Amino acid sequence: MFKKFMLTASSMMIASLLLVGIASAHVTVYPKEATQGSYEVFTVRVPSEKESATVKVEVKFPLDSVAVSRFEPKAGWKYDIAKDAAGKITGVTWTATGDGLGATEFGDFSMQGKVADTATQIVWKAYQTYKDGSVVEWVGANGSDKPASVTTVKAKAAAGATTDSHGNVTAGTASAGDSSESNTSLYLSIAAVVLGALALIVSLVRKRK
Repeated sequence: MFKKFMLTASSMMIASLLLVGIASAHVTVYPKEATQGSYEVFTVRVPSEKESATVKVEVKFPLDSVAVSRFEPKAGWKYDIAKDAAGKITGVTWTATGDGLGATEFGDFSMQGKVADTATQIVWKAYQTYKDGSVVEWVGANGSDKPASVTTVKAKAAAGATTDSHGNVTAGTASAGDSSESNTSLYLSIAAVVLGALALIVSLVRKRK
């Protein structure tokens, strides 16, 4: 009886671990955190979960959150860009020119874009196509079986700071108050030097008398 119980418990544990592994292996976009107004290199990581190879990956861009403009070439794959009537890039589709991604493989697909100044998150809807014709839609909410990858967006730098074309934040110019305080300190220092020199001259004159 005890052996039967242990065998059943072990089987259930192994099954649970396998389910967790399958649930966690989904299309994910990195970084998972970005800053408003910054330029980022986003990497789409695609694991293959079936015996059939992954041969196509499509990602759609939420235009109110991010503006993607460039794509890194990837050996063994080609990419096609989708645009709207205004010419804005709305998505990209990578298609394998060879065997694609096998059952034990994953692939990284990189692109560059600018995070919107008012974005709070970027929801990346992805569609993974296998060689057998099946399509997995990674578009669900967080916690669902097939969740869309989400990049959390932090508030942009404080007023006065600037972001360059590489996303680096630099401090802004000093405020009027800071400048005024610096000038006051400079003037006091100069006055102290002048008064010290005058005191020395008066002392020398007195000694000569």
